[in-house]
Amino acid sequence: MKQPLAYIHPAAKIDPSVIIDPFVTIEENVEIGAGTRIGSNVTIMAGARIGKNCTIFPGAVVSAVPQDLKFKGEDTVAIIGDNTVLRECVTINRGTAAKGKTVVGSNCLIMAYCHVAHDCVVGDNVIMSNATQLAGEVVVDNFAVIGGGTLVHQFCHIGPHVMVQGGALVNKDIPPFVKAAREPISYAGVNSIGLRRRGFSSETIREIQEIYRYLYLSGLNNSDAVERIEAELPATKERDEIILFVRNAKRGIIKGYV
Repeated sequence: MKQPLAYIHPAAKIDPSVIIDPFVTIEENVEIGAGTRIGSNVTIMAGARIGKNCTIFPGAVVSAVPQDLKFKGEDTVAIIGDNTVLRECVTINRGTAAKGKTVVGSNCLIMAYCHVAHDCVVGDNVIMSNATQLAGEVVVDNFAVIGGGTLVHQFCHIGPHVMVQGGALVNKDIPPFVKAAREPISYAGVNSIGLRRRGFSSETIREIQEIYRYLYLSGLNNSDAVERIEAELPATKERDEIILFVRNAKRGIIKGYV
């Protein structure tokens, strides 16, 4: 771990197996788990909690203070799970008083120049392609894949197993299991390829497609569509997950075909 060309605060809690390249800065109140590698010119600021077997590429900045004028220096953290890769020049800000923490889960790939703002929660097995930008308090659920150059409005929620087209402007919530594309962003079908890769059966995928026919192809508004889905389609884990997501979508869900 010892690297004479790096600055490591003596109070930082770093597992002895961590590899630290030259010109790294690690401040106090930092914790880094076993097997992680920190590339050159990385800055890890106070409040960082980095898991095991992560790889952080040169130029990344983890746990910088939020870009939020309401931030008053409160004691908050930025948490990175295990086995996550942060590519070159990724920036992850720590939380504010709103939630107290920013979280990126385990087994994620956050590609070069992505930004994760204060109080975001990114789930496990998420892929964010180059230059994706998450504004404050965005939620990205497990197994979502976000195309390069995507901009996500604050408070938006991207559901699990979603695929977002590169260059998208996301200003509404994106419900589970779908593809989101076009401009303005809209429903572009069920992410059937991604679901098959993750072990969803053909029957389950057909059931999900039927749910979205009610939501997007029936001419019903969201409330009426949800009521009909509950009344006419059998209860399944996926059905109930979609219904709960739509009902709780504070920004509303993306539109259908335009």
